[in-house]
Amino acid sequence: MKKIEKLLVANRGEIALRVMRSAREMGIKTVAIYSEADRQALHVRFADEAVCVGPPASSASYLRADVIIDVCKRLGVDAIHPGYGFLSENATFAQQVQDAGITFIGPSPESIELMGSKLAAKAAVAHYNIPMVPGTEYAITDIEEAKQIATNIGFPILIKASAGGGGKGMRVVESVSDFEQQMQLAVSEATSAFGNGAVFIEKYIGSPRHIEIQVLGDTHGNIVHLFERECSIQRRHQKVIEEAPSSVLTPELRSAMGRCAVDVAKACDYVGAGTVEFLLDEHKNFFFLEMNTRLQVEHPVTEQITGLDLVKEQIKIAQGTPLPFSQEDLTITGHAMELRVYAEDPANNFLPDIGTLTTYKRPQGLGVRVDDGFEEGMEIPIYYDPMIAKLVTFGKDRQEAIEKMIRAIDEYQITGIETTLPFGRFVMEHEAFRSGDFDTKFIERYFQDPSVLKPAPSQEEAEIAAVLAALFAGQTKKANTSGISTSTSNNGTMSDWRKNRLK
Repeated sequence: MKKIEKLLVANRGEIALRVMRSAREMGIKTVAIYSEADRQALHVRFADEAVCVGPPASSASYLRADVIIDVCKRLGVDAIHPGYGFLSENATFAQQVQDAGITFIGPSPESIELMGSKLAAKAAVAHYNIPMVPGTEYAITDIEEAKQIATNIGFPILIKASAGGGGKGMRVVESVSDFEQQMQLAVSEATSAFGNGAVFIEKYIGSPRHIEIQVLGDTHGNIVHLFERECSIQRRHQKVIEEAPSSVLTPELRSAMGRCAVDVAKACDYVGAGTVEFLLDEHKNFFFLEMNTRLQVEHPVTEQITGLDLVKEQIKIAQGTPLPFSQEDLTITGHAMELRVYAEDPANNFLPDIGTLTTYKRPQGLGVRVDDGFEEGMEIPIYYDPMIAKLVTFGKDRQEAIEKMIRAIDEYQITGIETTLPFGRFVMEHEAFRSGDFDTKFIERYFQDPSVLKPAPSQEEAEIAAVLAALFAGQTKKANTSGISTSTSNNGTMSDWRKNRLK
């Protein structure tokens, strides 16, 4: 077994901190990299060593593979953890790391490259009879040919970038008359975003649920799944709220999807932590979507229900340690929720909002976890993803996890910028979500009027309410000792006032 002594985290913010904390618990020294915009960032202060790798723009800093590898050589780094985003799914970078004699904590460059192309991934898993959405098995460039294929499949159809993700290069086409324009837009967007204009066509599943399965594979051929995550609450095809387990999967369906996820991992000889994504239609039919060859943003909910530290598992796998458990050893305990707290304005189409965290106070208490990379007084930089934190709650069941999330949202005090906290509260209180009867169209169906948002009470409002409640209690006690009766309607009135005031 090759022991990792010093680990460089090729990332920033909350995921860099999250990886470093697990590494420190394992007795591994950590190295942070940072851009000039992140000089005072928490991950920089936490690491044993930190090196500036360039100006604020990602292309000049966090995406400079040559600079990062040079830092590793100078500081005697054994391994690189890429986190997610940036270079985490870059096969060329993974190969460069290996060629430099450094351990890449993730899958092989070959696995990354194979699963990085949706078309190649489909071809690879076809031998395992994985259910797939009807569509083309190759890239389409000829518009007339593509139009004929789309007509044969039946509208609506989905044009997707083969090298894409995050909703980029993706177009829904409702009729043949719109096809040509939408295909040109998809190719243009894919070329701009990924440097690859290859697109393919799939039947559009109108109201699916987005279910993903966490997998782990070691270097000894062992692969297991760690159950599912429900990721259907999305805006612009990007996740906002995740939970584990899903409220709609039966044990039989969970087992079937888990087996398929393991087969997908086998199809590319997968090593490390990865995620296989599926669409689930209204009839509980599931279809392979893609595989993400890295740690997911939402991995904490899986950690909560399994009791496993996925970063530690990644590091142990990279060191050559066999998985210490089999599929039969794994069970689900409790329920977990995650809200991505973005610096975005939900009332303004979730547009990013930058500024200073004038107030920043994290929620606390049993069953509440906050993975973040900020503190009060820091600025949200314009150069990177606007996520501030991942707010995670855990309970004995789904209802308790939801109630803890509402309480945690109310406790989370952020001023100076708009955030997705009020939207998170709206979702948690919505009947469709609480009943489990929702899909990826949740925002489209239920969030057309942003005025429905109820902001969490500010610290000042909470303090005022507490003072008034104490005064009211004192007056009631005085009245009782004077022989004056007080009706329950008075208490009801006070309760109603507090509810209205805090909402």
